[in-house]
Amino acid sequence: MFVSFSLLLMLSAAQPPLHPVVEAEEVVFRYTPADNGSGPLWCFGSTCLVRAGERVFASGLETLADCPPLNNCRWQLYARGAADWQLVAVDPKDRTREPCPLGWTHDGRLFMSVNPTLVADRTKTGGGPARPEILEFSAADPARVPQTILPAWGDSPAFTEHSYRTFAADGPAGEIILFQNVSYSHSEWILGDGKGNWPARGKLAWPPYEDPKHEPYGATHVRVNYPNVVLRNREVHFCGMASYNKWDRVRDQPELMGRENWGSRTRRLLYTWTPDVAKQPFGEWVEIGHTFATGGYLLTGDLWRAPDGLVHIVWPEYPIHPKLRRDYFPDIKRTQSIKYALLRDGKILQRRTLLEGGEGAGNEFPSTPRFQVLPDNRLILVYAVECRGPDKTTRENRLMELSADGVPGPSVAIPLQHPLSNYFTATPRGGSAPSTTLDLFGSRFQPPPGDPAMCYARIRLNVE
Repeated sequence: MFVSFSLLLMLSAAQPPLHPVVEAEEVVFRYTPADNGSGPLWCFGSTCLVRAGERVFASGLETLADCPPLNNCRWQLYARGAADWQLVAVDPKDRTREPCPLGWTHDGRLFMSVNPTLVADRTKTGGGPARPEILEFSAADPARVPQTILPAWGDSPAFTEHSYRTFAADGPAGEIILFQNVSYSHSEWILGDGKGNWPARGKLAWPPYEDPKHEPYGATHVRVNYPNVVLRNREVHFCGMASYNKWDRVRDQPELMGRENWGSRTRRLLYTWTPDVAKQPFGEWVEIGHTFATGGYLLTGDLWRAPDGLVHIVWPEYPIHPKLRRDYFPDIKRTQSIKYALLRDGKILQRRTLLEGGEGAGNEFPSTPRFQVLPDNRLILVYAVECRGPDKTTRENRLMELSADGVPGPSVAIPLQHPLSNYFTATPRGGSAPSTTLDLFGSRFQPPPGDPAMCYARIRLNVE
């Protein structure tokens, strides 16, 4: 969709501009890569960062030197008040593979989704069965031993260390929801009030492949992984990415398939929702976007359910692998973009490209789109950009306001000394309240010296 310059001027005139002021740039923790296929940002569809009033909490992942992969990590909990970050809790006994997302409810409870292995032998290589748990901390006293809450699944789903789980919180309502994959058939989900009660549970079935021949892992159904999930008064919105070996111009050529040689194959973004997860099943799967025409891939970005019922979705798309393009498909342009869709009641109202770089589209390459919601429900896009000039490459993070119907305004650079390339935010999906404080937690474009680090930035969004 073409957006006229006059419309952009109208948008900028109608809404006060943003003036970002950087208040903190810090290293939260350092880690040793676990070499288990995961990492501190692995659960990027959820969040490992929440803001609880004036305090910020982040979950960390520590590699256990005396344990082999896959279950060779343990969770950590960090807190920041007026001063520096402090490590306030660690897992005293269990092991896991993946990072542990957080949720906060406005009655002061802080939740962490954990997935400890049930394999007792700490010297055993590989995976095995696991048990989903939810830890309840006090935001006022996070060092206090947390309460362990066991979801009441009703049967015994075959959970493993590869959880692909998603955790979301409804901050005002005090409820939480957990999705956790079982094999290649479905995701188990359970709704909790955070007090040990489980008002609803069910199974979210994956859609079938149109033709499973040559598709990943020999599966007949496509997993919808790393989703953004919103829980609001038991209304649930679920948007994730799905892997396909085949695309428009590679249908029966296995030598041109597979992520080992040709990069990521997450080519389709799928969405479903229910107006009341306790009373009504999820609807049909809706295709939000795909990269079947270009041979590239996409990732999940963010999702916001506005008070007026509109659902805003944003995601990045990336180009075809350079060697695949060079050797087999030289006519395909390599571009990178941030895309947007607007929905109501499960129906797509519009799609548009917000930003694009690459061949024929300029030298600014956007990525990592996230939403920041202000207290007055203005919607701000936060993203990273790499400017590839002839002599040097520069990198920064920017803001762009979107109107109520998704029209983009002008971009504003965040004056960070250390821009971040990949990050969580203190999102309402994790229960954090809308705020004029933007919290970022992730990896920098230019890592600090030493071991890999997870870093934090706090930006005040001054609004005139």
